[in-house]
Amino acid sequence: MAKRRVEMMEENRAKLIAAARKAFADKGYAAASMDELTAEVGLTRGALYHNFGDKRGLLAAVVNQIDAEMASRAKEIGAQSERDWEGLLAEGIAYIEMALDPEVQRIVLLDGPAVLGDPSQWPSQNSCLQATKQTVERLITQGILKPVDAEAAARLLNGAALNAALWIAASDDPKGVLLKAIEAFRSLAMGLLVRPG
Repeated sequence: MAKRRVEMMEENRAKLIAAARKAFADKGYAAASMDELTAEVGLTRGALYHNFGDKRGLLAAVVNQIDAEMASRAKEIGAQSERDWEGLLAEGIAYIEMALDPEVQRIVLLDGPAVLGDPSQWPSQNSCLQATKQTVERLITQGILKPVDAEAAARLLNGAALNAALWIAASDDPKGVLLKAIEAFRSLAMGLLVRPG
């Protein structure tokens, strides 16, 4: 009986996140109606409050889900590279390119920071930071990167990719900004190499 209750709560949570993700992408956070959203999935506002506390908590869950998907996608792209260095660059560039995705733009890069605050403080960003730090540490040990503080380098690389994505999302010319952002990101990252080029 208790197991079924837990399963139902997880199902309700998943339904609310899916419905909110669609509503936030289509209408934006401010215009999304929680009454419409809960009615659409056959739940009450009480279920929303029980699972997420409020609309802001629901947005945090949606952002966390999308951000985790973005990190996973970037990691997959980076893993296709033969060398750690190329993989690190590919991951950062992939993250920047995801800023062209309308759902990512609206939910993660525009509404997310406006409602949830500084993205670098989001829990999902911390796991990305740790993964980047581990790669930077390996590259320093291999003599590919300069012997700088690995956490500082990881924070700056992640920060550069995140800020490039934020810039693209807020731009009137996202595709034009994308090209400039990738070129600058690549140049900044190459400054960490022991032997650039």
